[in-house]
Amino acid sequence: MSDVIGIGTDITECLRIAKMIDRHADLFISRVYTPREIHYCQTRKQSTEHFTGRWAAKEAVLKALGTGWRRGIAWRDIEVLNEPDGRPIVHIHGGLKRIVEQLGITRLQVSISHCHTHAIAMAIATGPNKD
Repeated sequence: MSDVIGIGTDITECLRIAKMIDRHADLFISRVYTPREIHYCQTRKQSTEHFTGRWAAKEAVLKALGTGWRRGIAWRDIEVLNEPDGRPIVHIHGGLKRIVEQLGITRLQVSISHCHTHAIAMAIATGPNKD
């Protein structure tokens, strides 16, 4: 059994992310998303909704960790991919990996939902049961 270390949620407007993509194109996309995330989103019919969902998921993960955007954490340290069945999974890289280990987090779960106007995500960080 695992203890919940933190939970986080985020809701983001799809129009906001669409404007960022329109204004800054590849610079924005490559700064925020990993190559695998970019490939996934760009192969979807409603790519903006998928980019927005991943943005919300990354924000939710940081809230679950309680770290915020401290020095040494980058957008691409959080990678949101999908299992073959479609379930989103989180991979942690870079400076955030060390922080996750220090917090004793062994699992991050995320759920994403989106429609034409908004995307919402929830993240749960768990670690070993301390009882």
